[in-house]
Amino acid sequence: MTGRRVVRFAVLATLLGCGGSPMPFPEVVPLGTWGAEDAGVIVTEGGFHVHIGCTFGDVAGRISLDGDGRFVVDGSYQPRAYPIESGPLVPAQFSGRLRGRTLTIAVAVNDTVTGELRAFGPVDVRLGTEPGLSNCPICTVPGERSR
Repeated sequence: MTGRRVVRFAVLATLLGCGGSPMPFPEVVPLGTWGAEDAGVIVTEGGFHVHIGCTFGDVAGRISLDGDGRFVVDGSYQPRAYPIESGPLVPAQFSGRLRGRTLTIAVAVNDTVTGELRAFGPVDVRLGTEPGLSNCPICTVPGERSR
């Protein structure tokens, strides 16, 4: 082999073999319960349910990830959930990034009740970790609210 061919072969072997290439991101946010202190996410086939502190929101269906593990999707949010849920769900945009088993998520809420734009997060939640929301109840199944 000539010197150039040896270099090309070495580069190709590094990229293709021995785990040298990065792990690809999944196409969607993985199913399961994701938790942290004061935050939780429940991902099912039917949707994506988020609790940040004493607030919650939902996105219908699975959330697709781009090639860098990022997402931006629309959903609805309840910024007034505890101690007594009041007012309607309002429009929200959920954004985040998956890195391994950690999901960073932020929610931008268009609070049409108060006329304000509000932000919740960002928070980091970890797959397989139970949410720790102290005084605020968390739903165990998206769409089922405990009061």
